[in-house]
Amino acid sequence: MLSSAPKLALEQYRGFLLILARTHWDDALQGWGDPSDLVHQTLLEAHQKREQFRGTTTAALARWLGAILAHNLADAIRDRRRGKRDHRLERSIEAAFEESSARLGACLAANEASPSDRAATAEQLTILADALTQLPADQLEAVTLHHLRGLPLEETAARMGRTKQAVAGLLRRGLKKLRELLGEQ
Repeated sequence: MLSSAPKLALEQYRGFLLILARTHWDDALQGWGDPSDLVHQTLLEAHQKREQFRGTTTAALARWLGAILAHNLADAIRDRRRGKRDHRLERSIEAAFEESSARLGACLAANEASPSDRAATAEQLTILADALTQLPADQLEAVTLHHLRGLPLEETAARMGRTKQAVAGLLRRGLKKLRELLGEQ
């Protein structure tokens, strides 16, 4: 039950969910909407189903929200492809979300000590999500693929259709820009 969970409003997970959604945004979803639409849908659904949550930690709540987001993403991809339900797609999206969520959720779990620490971490994730939106598209893609999805440089370069050196440059510039944007906060 949500009331036994840390006293952290669902809205404070918006940045966390937005980063996850952007990390797994697929070319198949171009024209569907925006990752923020999916996050909004997820938060609304979580609010409606809040009585179903049985965890007691911030990390458990983050995993629960990530699972709802993964299902919503799979539904959106399926709707765009107008195909039949593909359970392999859902499982692969859930596995990818679990991996990315674990990376980001470690930030939330590390701050189980106090509600103010959890709120600060949630706020930092929101600030990071906002900063990511300010990167040029190619830098955002490189940072997302390499740092958020955890793809090696070679695979990131292959997916982007660029050389490793070009992607390395995009990563350097993207991280530099993120540091500047986050330093302003």
